[in-house]
Amino acid sequence: MNNSPHPDHDRGLEFDLGTMFTRRRTLGLMLGAGAIAGLAACTPAPGGTASTAGATMAATSAPAAATTPAATSSSTPVATAQVTRALAECTANTPDTPEETGGPYPADGSNGPDVLTASGVVRRDIVASFGSSTTRAEGVPLTVTLTLLDNAQGCKPLSGAAVYLWHATRDGKYSLYDQGLENENFLRGVQEADANGQLTFTTIFPGAYNGRWPHMHFEVFESMSNATSAGQILRTSQIAMTEASCNEVYESAGYESSQQNFPNTTLASDMVFGDDGGIHQLASTTGSVAAGYTAALNVII
Repeated sequence: MNNSPHPDHDRGLEFDLGTMFTRRRTLGLMLGAGAIAGLAACTPAPGGTASTAGATMAATSAPAAATTPAATSSSTPVATAQVTRALAECTANTPDTPEETGGPYPADGSNGPDVLTASGVVRRDIVASFGSSTTRAEGVPLTVTLTLLDNAQGCKPLSGAAVYLWHATRDGKYSLYDQGLENENFLRGVQEADANGQLTFTTIFPGAYNGRWPHMHFEVFESMSNATSAGQILRTSQIAMTEASCNEVYESAGYESSQQNFPNTTLASDMVFGDDGGIHQLASTTGSVAAGYTAALNVII
């Protein structure tokens, strides 16, 4: 079991921003008055307690075998209850989702590997590595749904936007960076929002490591072409997992180190969520260890 803090995560926001500024933080100067407004969370109220689931990649990576097809904005799906609720909750006064550090392990070209330009990164199921490795990350199944709405346009669903999502393994390690995982790229992927501004990833429940509350990272791009060329980012933020779901998942086999690490960092003491307790980034979570979990976060761009 690993009880030591994850390398670099205790160095704070200033360190992370320094490593990522070159390409990522110039956006605010370039968007202009007509650009999309800041990202905000319109998170649905959690449904009670959550009883509720190798080759190093670079631009030259070989194409992956077809797995799960990517969502496309050309589809016109029926609005789900989540989308309907997000529209109802989104108002001009809805707070922005906070801009957060992407951390030291983004693999977006700003700090080492660039998985975004690799063939195969556009996928819904991010459990396995793609390219020349098919290694799967073990853990409790988790389906993550994000609903993107444009606040500047009256909470209009943001069709065609793209999201890059990544997170740690059940042991709190990151593919492409941590020892033994340098040649794996699982738990990373890109999806495009459909006509309802909605996109979904199939993954595993992330683990806990010392110094951070359990979370997932995401970057929002204006388009799929921007995402897969490691282009300009509209917003970088993080998703906080609920305490109840973490307590349940970390009691299951394989999450022993997470169970030991989880009590050591609270939402209030977390360096990212601590300023407001993650109120605008806390995912609405339901499910069970046996059936898998679903996590939903509505964001406004």
